[in-house]
Amino acid sequence: MWKGDHVSGDLSFPGRLTGAYTAIGSSSFTEFLSQAAPELLPGRRPLPPGDYTDAVPHGTTIVAIRCEGGVVMAGDRRATQGNMISSRDIRKVHAADPYSLIGIAGTAGIGLELIRLYQVELEHHEKLDGEPLSLHGKANKLANMIRGNLGIAMQGLAVVPLFAGFDLDSDEPAEAGRIFSFDVAGSMNEEREYDAIGSGSIFAKAALKKRLRPNLSIDETIRLAVEALYDAADDDTATGGPDLSRRLFPIVMTATAEGTRRIADEDVETVARAVVESRLNNPGG
Repeated sequence: MWKGDHVSGDLSFPGRLTGAYTAIGSSSFTEFLSQAAPELLPGRRPLPPGDYTDAVPHGTTIVAIRCEGGVVMAGDRRATQGNMISSRDIRKVHAADPYSLIGIAGTAGIGLELIRLYQVELEHHEKLDGEPLSLHGKANKLANMIRGNLGIAMQGLAVVPLFAGFDLDSDEPAEAGRIFSFDVAGSMNEEREYDAIGSGSIFAKAALKKRLRPNLSIDETIRLAVEALYDAADDDTATGGPDLSRRLFPIVMTATAEGTRRIADEDVETVARAVVESRLNNPGG
């Protein structure tokens, strides 16, 4: 800035960038935000004492399954607030970047905010470093972000993500699909074939355990994911099943060598209606 005939380093004037924007730092956008505007990070917001578990909408259930050539991730559309349905049409599965997917269960608002921040984090790193992180590196980034939310998680505003993607560094493209799970404290584990999160996860995983077979095609895996969510909704009130009257069906996405893709709603509807029809004669699957 100019003061008379001299250049000043004071950037504190209204409308001017602070020093955090011009300082040399790491390629982490979250790290930059913690210095420039820490109040914008979900885990840095002060909350009054108390438990907020039933005070805000929560979302469930997400499943991820390895298949031939990649992974499939699917999520139901329901969000609940206590014993009430707060939304029938929430989207919990998103592309994290061109080759990876992220789904969230838990506090819906913070979860969606975490997804957007994570998307920016990956894009920011690639722009500054000139190349994307490895799939395992992306999972580590997500684990670090979850740890930053531990304080508000202990007050009932927990978010647990499920991360999956196509590993571009894999020597076996047919087995390049990888799935990573996390706990509320940020501990990360790689799952071998499938995983599920959310209140309906125990029922979804039980369904997957019984029906999963090696080397399923993407279409077969999509059917399996929709069936697992159907079973979760059958036993868990917080998980929404196929809503035929409103034409609301699970969000289904894939990550393969061609990148991430959302399966068209009409295609998911076809699969969901076939699952419902098959259960008319065999409710237990």
